[in-house]
Parts: sequence; C-alpha cells; structure tokens
Amino acid sequence: MNSEQSPGGNEPIVNMEKVNKHFGSLHVLKDIDLEVNPGEVVVIIGASGSGKSTLIRCINGLEEFQDGHIVVDGNELLPHGKSGKALQKIRTEVGMVFQQFNLFPHLSVLDNVILAPMKVRGWSREDAVEIAERLLERVGIADQAAKSPTQLSGGQQQRVALARALAMEPRLMLFDEPTSALDPEMIGEVLDAMRELAREGMTMIIVSHEMGFAREVADRVIYVHKGEIAEEAPPETIFDAPADERTRSFLSRVLQH
Repeated sequence: MNSEQSPGGNEPIVNMEKVNKHFGSLHVLKDIDLEVNPGEVVVIIGASGSGKSTLIRCINGLEEFQDGHIVVDGNELLPHGKSGKALQKIRTEVGMVFQQFNLFPHLSVLDNVILAPMKVRGWSREDAVEIAERLLERVGIADQAAKSPTQLSGGQQQRVALARALAMEPRLMLFDEPTSALDPEMIGEVLDAMRELAREGMTMIIVSHEMGFAREVADRVIYVHKGEIAEEAPPETIFDAPADERTRSFLSRVLQH
C-alpha cells in the first residue's frame, strides 16, 4: 500500500460508521461500517440491488443518508445532506467513473477532460491541456483527443471518462460498475487502465461484477448482501475460503458462469 498519499499518516481516507440509507420504506444500507486506507484497492461485490452502488454514491454525496456519519479525507458528510462546504471539498478530492460515460457529445475528447480542472480548479487552458494530453496518453487514447465522444467505441469513451476524473488529481477514485455497459471485447481495455492505476498506488473503491479482476487487483474484497456488509477479507480468502454462507452461495452462482 502507498501510505505516502495521506497527509494524516495512517488515518483512513474513508471512514463510514453506522451508515443507514432508506429509499422510502426500503432500508437500502444497514449500519455500514467501512474504513479504506490511502493506497488501498477495495472491490465491492454482491447481487444486483444489494446496495453496492448506493454505498459508494454516499461517499461523495450523490446519495444522502439518514443515520451515521462519513468522513472522506478529513471532511465529514452529515445525514440528510447537511454537509455544506465539506461536500464541495469532497467533490474536488474524489473522482468517479460511472456505468454510463456521461461525456459531453458537443465537446471534443480533449475539451471533455480539461473542462473541470479549468472550471473547478481554476487552471489555465495551457496547464489543463498539458495534464489532459498526458492522461489521454496514460489511458491509451492520445490519438483520439480531437474527436467527438460519439466517434469512439464504448471502451474508448470509458477511458476518456477515466482520464477526465483523473484530471482533477483526486485522492480517491470511485468506480460504479465501470464495465457493465461495455461489449465484452471492450471490457479488457478499461480494466487494464484500472490495473495501471492500482499499480501506481491510487486509492480506489470499485463496485464490479468482474471477479477475476477483483481477485487480481484488490487488497480487500467486500461482499454486500441486502444492504449489509456480510463479509470482508483479502481476495484469496473471499474467493477460496469464504467464511459466510451468504458469500459462498453468491460466489457459487456467479463463478459458474
């Protein structure tokens, strides 16, 4: 793990304590306790509808929660969306890549990547372009910079979305099933870019159905079942000797396919 990223030494970059989330009468997250350390790669697995995506969306304030508290890089999110400036700070420090690419079709690839650093960070266009070109090279699509996103494949668009998130120089990256909307032949190129990030020590929380990828890159795998963290352990434990019957049942289903 890369502890150099944390100004607070061994302080977790994410700390969730007794977090509860309701959608009306539906109890989506139940007393979630989670710590993530700087440089750690955590992969969250579980069935559709188990609360995985809601969990990570609470971390950057995209979803409000009703009970508990969340601290991200020293900034506390409060229940019911009453976080004020802390939320703004978290949004600048946390990058997120979604299932859908959410790129601006009327802007070039390069302009998609430089927009947030110029608007939010206040960088000059020259500085933003320099960073963007380096990031597009890093994710393997430097030659696509002048194109519209609509001219790219799904895998290329998702790598643009990754470069765009990295352009804000985040201390934490969240991924919400980043390959689920891709054709099978395009999944590998996005996972390769994420593997490289992991090797470089980026702190990442990843919701994914890609079990082989989870086994390979995760420091820790968390299995979420019906809004609860049923089990968390290193990948070799989760996949080879899960302790919880619910984890065993889930993996027996998904690993057969």
